Order: sequence, then structure tokens, then C-alpha cells
Amino acid sequence: MEKLFRLKERGTTVQREIFAGLTTFLTMAYILIVNPGMLGEIGNGMTAGAVFTATAIASAIATLVMAFAANLPIALAPGMGLNAFFTYAVVLGMGYSWQVALTAVFLEGILFIILSFCNAREAIITAIPTNLKKAVAVGIGIFIALIGFSNSGIVVNTAGTIIGLGDLSAASPLLAFLGLIIIIVLYTLKVPGAILIGILVTTVIGIPLGVTTVPEGWSPVGLPAAPLLFQFDFSSVLSFNFFTVFFTFLFVDIFDTVGTLVGVTTQAGLIDENGNIPRVKQALIADAVGTVAGAALGTSTVTSYVESTAGVAAGGRTGLTSLSTAVLFLLALFLAPLFLLIPTAATAPALIMVGFLMMRPVTSIDFSDPTEGIPAFLAIVMMPFAYSIAEGIVYGVISYVLLKLAAGKFKEISVVSWVLFVVFVLRFFL
Repeated sequence: MEKLFRLKERGTTVQREIFAGLTTFLTMAYILIVNPGMLGEIGNGMTAGAVFTATAIASAIATLVMAFAANLPIALAPGMGLNAFFTYAVVLGMGYSWQVALTAVFLEGILFIILSFCNAREAIITAIPTNLKKAVAVGIGIFIALIGFSNSGIVVNTAGTIIGLGDLSAASPLLAFLGLIIIIVLYTLKVPGAILIGILVTTVIGIPLGVTTVPEGWSPVGLPAAPLLFQFDFSSVLSFNFFTVFFTFLFVDIFDTVGTLVGVTTQAGLIDENGNIPRVKQALIADAVGTVAGAALGTSTVTSYVESTAGVAAGGRTGLTSLSTAVLFLLALFLAPLFLLIPTAATAPALIMVGFLMMRPVTSIDFSDPTEGIPAFLAIVMMPFAYSIAEGIVYGVISYVLLKLAAGKFKEISVVSWVLFVVFVLRFFL
């Protein structure tokens, strides 16, 4: 393990890494519930069982590549938002078959692999200014905290104020609030694996509250359904609408992945003195390989998960964390009934706690310089407000270039920043 993952160099241990991997898995295991449910709505042969199998295997493949090729504590799975676009916009909205949609995902993954080997995606990450990278980490923290508050029902959508406080006397919000208190106390007392322990204890407490339900005749073991292998349809590849679909998958995946890599590695303290991510090319290839594998198996775009920050908060620093998560995805194929017992209300507190932990870089952002501080601010707030990591990066980069131009600081704008600026501006018109 030491030879493979350089544990001592990163100040970690095998036990801590395995705990971190389990924590990451538990905070993102909801994708094994949500993704089959969402794509299963399509019907016409795309069943929830097949999507479940594809989701688990594709997640494991991509995360294993991340573990061994990049040695980073980042897990991957079909991306939220991208699966909604796949289902509700491309198939149910535009009328394409799910086979055509999978073809768009497959071709996007192939292009990603090419771009990764050509260092194009790596250049994008390197070109993001240091203050903006720190802002991305903070923005992701607030974003996933919002997800945690929302998923648990502590925060709800209200007609009058857009967002408001939920009914904390209801079972799910109450359980999540209790779980948050447990995690905070354990973390304050510096108990190892505080987040993981909090999730498990909260799950048990949820049984008498009726949030954690154990079905009658329940068995923890079951055989997985067969995935939808190589169900592609290239008949619409040359159409303009197909290009629109393809570009949307491409755009969102690039910047969700970039944002997540920056955020997680910053949180883990793995960014070097020049603001660069170690083995970033390999990390990007893991994302691309996962997308190709996912499309071949029958699921939507695979991307790096911000929930990996939960594992980082639990002490994960190397690819051993990712390896542990990948193994659990494979075990989930046969133990689906077991992990499905863990309710969202039990994992939501972990996301909220991680949101707090990811606030740390905000103290080192240079807000005294408006050309640095304002783009950082916009990147931070647009992620939760637009409910998108990618949008936070878009507004951060656009405002950065515009403000540097206004201040006459032309030399501080890199070539890649200029390219991103043009692409982002054109995106609003196209």
C-alpha cells in the first residue's frame, strides 16, 4: 500500500484511507438510488435494474482508474444534473431515443480522452487563477451544504421567499439535525471517522423515527440485473440538434469535473505552491474513461463527485480512499438492499459538515483587489444560487477577464483564460 499510494508522504494510514473511502461511498451512494429511478422513467427497455447495475460498475471502473493512475481521493459516478438533462431534456423533451442519448455520451467521452491526452483540459485547470481556484473550493462547499440542507428537508422551497426553513419537527429534518449535532460533537472531540460514525449512528436512530425502514422479509443480498451493453444509435450524429446535445454534455462535464478536482484537492491540501493539481492528466482521463464505460453499460455521463470532500474530511489523501470506494460500489451490486437502508437524512449531515470544512480557503482569498475578489465572490455565490458548479466557474472567469481589462492588467490574463472567456460569452448567445 505504501509503495502504491505513498501514504507516509501524505501523512495518512491504511485505516484512515479505508474509513475515508467508506465515508465517501456513503455520502454519494444516493446516486445508486436516484440514477436508476430517474433514467428508469424513460422506459422502452431502459429499466431501473439495468441502470442500477450500469451505475455501480461504471462508478467502480472510473474510481479505480482514479485510484491507481492519479492516486487522488476522488470518486466518480454518473453526474447529477447530467442525468436529468439526459432524461428530461434529450429523451423526454427533445424526443430522442435513449440509445441516441447514450451515443452522445459515448462520443463525448471519446473526445474527452483525446483532449486529456493533448493536455487541453489540464491547460484549462492550470489557467484558472489561484484566487479563483480557492473560490471554487469554497463555492463547492456552500453548494454541497445546500444539497445536504435541501435533501434532508431542513431547507425547503417556498413560494414567498424562494427558500426557507422546513418543519424541523418532521421526522426527516429532525433526524438530519440530530445527525449534524452528532457529527459536530464527534469532530470537535477529534474522534477518528467522526463523519462515518455520525452517518451510521444517525441511520440507527432513524429506525424508531420511521425514517430508516426495514422492509418485511428483507434480505441484504440479491443478484444484480444485466446492464444495457453497447446500445448505441449513430443515425442522428450529423444533425444540429445532436450537436447541441453533444456540446451540452461536453461543456457541463468539463467544468463540473474541473471544479470538483480543484475543490477536492484544495480541501485535501494537495495543491502545490504554484496552485497545480498533482497528476491532473490522469485524473481527467479517469473521468473520460468512466464516461465511455458508463455509456457502453447504459448510463449517463460519469463525472468526479464533490461528495469526495466527505472522504477528504475523514482523512483521505490518496488513491487508497478511491480504491475503497470503488470496491464498495462493486459490493453494492450484491448488497443493494443493505446500503439502501441508509436514508438521505443520515448522509445529509455529512454534506453540511463538509461545507463548513471547505470554507477554510476563503481566508486566503485576496478580496482587497477587486479584480481578484469580485470574480472569486461571483464564483462562490453562483454555485449554490445557480445550483451548478459549472456556472460558478463561468461567471468567475468572465468577470475576471472583464475586470482585468478594465484595470489595464492585460498581462495577467492567460491565453486559455481568453479562450474560456470567448467560449463562455458565445454560450449565452448560442
